[in-house]
Amino acid sequence: MIVKMEMPKLVKIKKITEENAKVKTFLLDVKIDAKPGQFLMVWIKDVDEKPFSLSGENAITVEKKGEFTEAMFKLREGDEVGVRGPYGNGFSLKKDACVVAGGLGLAPLKPVIEDLKNPTVICGAKTEKDFIFKGMFDAKMCTDDGSAGHKGFTTDLLKDMLKEKKFSVVYACGPEIMLKKVFEICEENNVECEISLERFFKCGIGICGQCCIDDQMVCKDGPVFNSEQLRKLSELGKFARLKTGKMVKLEEYFNQG
Repeated sequence: MIVKMEMPKLVKIKKITEENAKVKTFLLDVKIDAKPGQFLMVWIKDVDEKPFSLSGENAITVEKKGEFTEAMFKLREGDEVGVRGPYGNGFSLKKDACVVAGGLGLAPLKPVIEDLKNPTVICGAKTEKDFIFKGMFDAKMCTDDGSAGHKGFTTDLLKDMLKEKKFSVVYACGPEIMLKKVFEICEENNVECEISLERFFKCGIGICGQCCIDDQMVCKDGPVFNSEQLRKLSELGKFARLKTGKMVKLEEYFNQG
């Protein structure tokens, strides 16, 4: 099989919106034909290239947590970045859905919510100040410290809602421990589930194998996985691989920043 490796296309940053103290949305001056849940590879000259889910037709939402994102935060409107993509598989977009987002996981789910018009939405964050896209959606809110909405986890609210309503599908993105629990709740209630996973991407097109989970590559076979696929992933919520390729416990992977 021959895989065509695309070169990044330089595009200007049209607008930058500060979502909270650590998160910004970058509106790019380009039209991207993508399905909700797909991602771009974004390149900054002399820095690196990283994957970002699309949070809009031509937007990415970035949390500052490492060398690349620190460089991203130094960019200004009118500056250029390189982009290639979109890549990966997106969400199925079925009616009567429930959307469950944890923290920055709301970014790839934002296009889902917008396309489905009025799905049930559950949003979680550590504190009220950590929410993004504030005021954009009618959502059930929950926080770890109780500073906004329900004090507790998104999965608690999902459990309660499933006692009253049978959704056609649950879409979710956020911390993987949360996602594993969402999947387990859906299995218990016989509800289809689609979740977007995060792993370390180098190529973004299924060549390097860096992002594998079991025998699946998150960049190519995901980043959105459905229930049938998830049932086969023994590493879900348990293991991931570092930049070196070494398999480690999930907590160590996400603590790398």
